[in-house]
Amino acid sequence: MKFWTKPALAAALAAPLLTFAAPAEAGVGDLLVAPTRLVLDGRRGAEIILNNIGDEPATYRISIEFRRMDENGSLDEVTQPTAADQTAADMIIYAPRRVTLPPHEPQAIRIAARPPQGLPDGEYRVHLLFRAIPPATPVVQAAAAKEPEKGLKFELIPVYGVTIPVIVRLGNLQATAGIANVHLAKKDGNPVVSLDLSRSGQRSTFGEVRVLKPGVKDPIALQKAVAVYTEIGTRHLSLPVSASFKGDVAGPVTVQYVETGDDGSHVLAETQAVLR
Repeated sequence: MKFWTKPALAAALAAPLLTFAAPAEAGVGDLLVAPTRLVLDGRRGAEIILNNIGDEPATYRISIEFRRMDENGSLDEVTQPTAADQTAADMIIYAPRRVTLPPHEPQAIRIAARPPQGLPDGEYRVHLLFRAIPPATPVVQAAAAKEPEKGLKFELIPVYGVTIPVIVRLGNLQATAGIANVHLAKKDGNPVVSLDLSRSGQRSTFGEVRVLKPGVKDPIALQKAVAVYTEIGTRHLSLPVSASFKGDVAGPVTVQYVETGDDGSHVLAETQAVLR
């Protein structure tokens, strides 16, 4: 990763904040992270808020990692980053990189993107990992120690982590989406609406997928925080039918992929289908 002098780092992180409303907090173990996704424009910075909801102090290390989305929406860890991956990592600066949080006290991580001069317009992405550092195991004094047990003894200590995407968009990037192959299926014995989301263009898409039925106020199936990243053109989804819907799932429906942002929401894609 690119090394910054202290004055350069301070100047970059002191830039005006660019904030994005998060759909929800991400939490693993005793750590909550908000927002769950950041989009930077290379000019303004942002903040990520960490909150230790446990009853003991906890230490976390912040680092960059690379992940790839597959067609089922899973994010697989990348062990061999591409040149574009490394370019994205080199332009991201953040501080601090290690924090110790007292119980129930938040901590802000300042983050910014500084793209090098001449970098082509496009979308660049890394993932920030917030990983817990297990406390040191206290050494038992010999006088107080019990007689050692025979054989080997192992103690498993879980290490928790939260990962969020950090996206840098340079230029006026466009994307289009489509919905296809809408059909009714079963998963674990329950009805689901399966479909394919397609994406094309220069950037990823992010929003919620709604399945609407004529005469029914609320969606009969809904999935939030649906991303389709630039490494894939199609993502397969299966939306569980809401348990509160007591009618017949079969029949005509409208399926929407709705993107939300600071400028409101707009429909990226919409299609009519008949569930059978």
